[in-house]
Amino acid sequence: MKHKPTSFDIAHLAGVSQSTVSRALNDSPLVNIATRQKVQEIARELNYQVDKNASNLRRQRSSTIALLLFEDPTSDDSLVNPFFLAMLGSITKACAAKGYDLLVSFQNLESNWQAEYEDSHKADGLILLGYGDYRSYAGKLSQLHQHNTHVMRWGAPVEQWPGISIGCDNFSGGQSVTRHLLSHDYQSFAFIGDIGDKAPEFQSRYEGFLSALDKQHNHQQYDAISSEEAGIEAAKYLLATTSALPDAIVCAADIIAVGVLQQLKEAGIRVPEDVAVVGFDNIQLAAFTTPGLTTVQQNTAQAGEKLVENLLLAIDGQPTDDHLLPTNLVVRQSCGCDIK
Repeated sequence: MKHKPTSFDIAHLAGVSQSTVSRALNDSPLVNIATRQKVQEIARELNYQVDKNASNLRRQRSSTIALLLFEDPTSDDSLVNPFFLAMLGSITKACAAKGYDLLVSFQNLESNWQAEYEDSHKADGLILLGYGDYRSYAGKLSQLHQHNTHVMRWGAPVEQWPGISIGCDNFSGGQSVTRHLLSHDYQSFAFIGDIGDKAPEFQSRYEGFLSALDKQHNHQQYDAISSEEAGIEAAKYLLATTSALPDAIVCAADIIAVGVLQQLKEAGIRVPEDVAVVGFDNIQLAAFTTPGLTTVQQNTAQAGEKLVENLLLAIDGQPTDDHLLPTNLVVRQSCGCDIK
C-alpha cells in the first residue's frame, strides 16, 4: 500500500463501516470482541496511526447540544405527547439564550441511538427526554457514563442509574391533586397509569396519590401508558369491570385523561356530575377539554432552563446533582369546582 493507510482502508479490509473501525480502535464495548480483534490486527499490519490532530478537532466544542426524544414504540408514531412538545420548545429557547444550537432526534428506545451519537461527533452533550420503558436504556446510559459523555435526563432520579436527572416532584403533585379531590368529600377513587418500575414518574405520582388517602377511602388502579388511546381502553375496562363508578378518577398524565373523558362522554357519563376526572402535566389541551381539566402543572420553561444550565455546567467540568422542580395545582371544572 503506497499511500498512508486510513481508517477507510481498514474498514474495506475488515468488511465493516468506518464508524465500527473507530469504535474498535477505541475498544468500545459496542463492537463485539472478535470484530475488535480483527480490526486491530489489520491496523497493526498496515502500521496505521490515529490522526491525533483530527481526533482533537472532533473533541473541540461545537456549541451544539443534542436532544433525543423517545416515544413509546407501542403508541402511534405520528403523535407526540404535547407535554414533550412544550418541553422541546423551552429547551430550544434555553439553548438559544446560552448561544447553543440544538440538534433534535426522535428515537425509538430499541434503536442504537448511543452508537449513532458517538458516530456524529456533533454535540457537546446530550439531553434525554420522553416516556417509555426506561429500563431498556439503562445499559446505554452506563455506556455513555463510561465514555465520559455529558448527559442530562428529564425524569425521576433513579439511584442505580448513572448520570444526572432533572424532574418534577411527582410525589407532591400526585398528593396535592388527590387532597383537592378529598376536599370535595369524594370517598372512592381510581388511578389510571402504569405504576411498574419501567415508569418511575407514574409510580411516584401513584405513591403521592396513596399518601393522601385514608383507610376508609376505596381505590383501584388501572395500567395505562401515556397516550389518549390507553386512556380510552382503561376507561372501557373500568366501566366493564365495576358495578359502581368511583367518585373520582386520577390520571397519571393529561393525555390519558383526554382519552378517559372521551370514553366517559361516549358512555353517557357526566363529568364532574357522575365522576370527577383530573390529570397531570397541564398540557395546552387541558384548558380546552369539556369540562376544563383540573391538573398538576409542570413548569416546562423552568425545566428547560434547568436541563440546559446543568448540562453546560457538566460540560465545563462543574459539579451537578439531581434536582426536583415544584409542581402547581391548576383547578378547572372537571374536579367538581364551579370555576367561571
